[in-house]
Amino acid sequence: MKFQDLFLIRHELLLTLAALILIVFELFTADNRKKSIVPISLFLLVLVTAIGILFPAKGIAFGGMYQTDSLRTAMKAILDIAAIIIFLQSYGWISKKANQGKTTEFYILILSTLIGMDFMISSGDFLMLYLGLELATIPIAAMAAFDRYKTNSAEAGIKLILSSALSSALLLYGLSILYGTTGSIYFEEVKLAFKPEPLPILGLIFFITGMGFKISLVPFHLWTADVYEGSPIAVTSYLSVVSKGAAIFIFTFVMYTVFADVSKVWSQIIVVLSITTMTVGNLFALRQENMKRFLAFSSIAQAGFIMLGILGMENQGMASVVFFLLVYVFTNLAAFSVVAAIDNQTGKENMADYNGLYKTNPKLSLIMMLALFSLAGIPPVAGFFGKLFLFSAAASNGYYWLLFIAVLNATISLYYYLRPVRAMFIEKNDNPIPAFKSDIYMRIGIGICVAGIFLTGFISAIFEYFISISNLF
Repeated sequence: MKFQDLFLIRHELLLTLAALILIVFELFTADNRKKSIVPISLFLLVLVTAIGILFPAKGIAFGGMYQTDSLRTAMKAILDIAAIIIFLQSYGWISKKANQGKTTEFYILILSTLIGMDFMISSGDFLMLYLGLELATIPIAAMAAFDRYKTNSAEAGIKLILSSALSSALLLYGLSILYGTTGSIYFEEVKLAFKPEPLPILGLIFFITGMGFKISLVPFHLWTADVYEGSPIAVTSYLSVVSKGAAIFIFTFVMYTVFADVSKVWSQIIVVLSITTMTVGNLFALRQENMKRFLAFSSIAQAGFIMLGILGMENQGMASVVFFLLVYVFTNLAAFSVVAAIDNQTGKENMADYNGLYKTNPKLSLIMMLALFSLAGIPPVAGFFGKLFLFSAAASNGYYWLLFIAVLNATISLYYYLRPVRAMFIEKNDNPIPAFKSDIYMRIGIGICVAGIFLTGFISAIFEYFISISNLF
């Protein structure tokens, strides 16, 4: 191992160092001073994010197992920004009396998952991809069960670890078939040796299946709603944005690079998964009353739309996926921030509880409406442009009939995204949620999300930049 290798993985090393600092802080700080862990954690993560953006690395380390470039650095920055917002969002919850004494552990677990996701994003072979995926998954299961006094939270942790074990087994089995048929685990060598024969194709199908669980594609989505509902809201936010975003990125990257020559085979599978995912996600979202389950099925439907971008292939498809993930970070976290703020104050999570919210909390109502309009793809907010680029990527490869189905699903989504808006602005409530003021951390997090929704929608240079750095295929 050379010093240059350590220099290339400095982002992961800095995250590891940040986690170690928090561990030392936990050991040597009195209980009455541990509330300062929030600003310390925020400072460390902001510092790591700034270093990653200002001093990007490019190169190959450890014999090709680890690779980094502008595109992967941009994706890591997106995940870091999302984690910063979740840090801000979670302050009210983590500061509650029931969670005192384990504040530091929450931030350490998040940093641990980020390290795994960064290694997965920078993987140059399937072994690094699998190790990064597992390093990210195990701490998330602990986070899902973080509210140890709540049965639903413990149940969510168990369901997540069991479904992750099954998906990892399927993924590992597919990778073993690919290794057995190609004689290598390195992306470039597998691409050269892969042949469109039954056994290698079977390995590819198992790989798609394993990643489908992580992305919550139908029919591999059954764990999603229960885990989202049972987990703390901050963890649900993390699962729906950061965890899913990292999995989608590396899945897209592998399909474009390793299996590009057999795109006619896997594109048919992606088409089926896209249709079923967006349709089932939309139909089940129509009947949800719990806001976390509502947003869970919304995230499933959004994953179906993202599959359209993957069908675009080459740099346009990759850029549309990364851009949509950036928009999705701000949009989805804005919605979850409102849900978290209300839950921290009142403990209410059902849609009916939001009736008449505008009269008592107009700012939160407007922010939720903005987030839902962006998720629905209503112009001129960022979600409209995100879906437009995904649709354009699919159209560039001639999937016009698939776009027709996607437009129908987008129309259906308008109905259920407007349900909370109707509850907040139209429905009457004799006992609405009383007016309250969120903590400063929550307000900063919401402010970042609102700014991100507008800026990503109106600054065209962002998408153009993604196009320029996606010219790798």
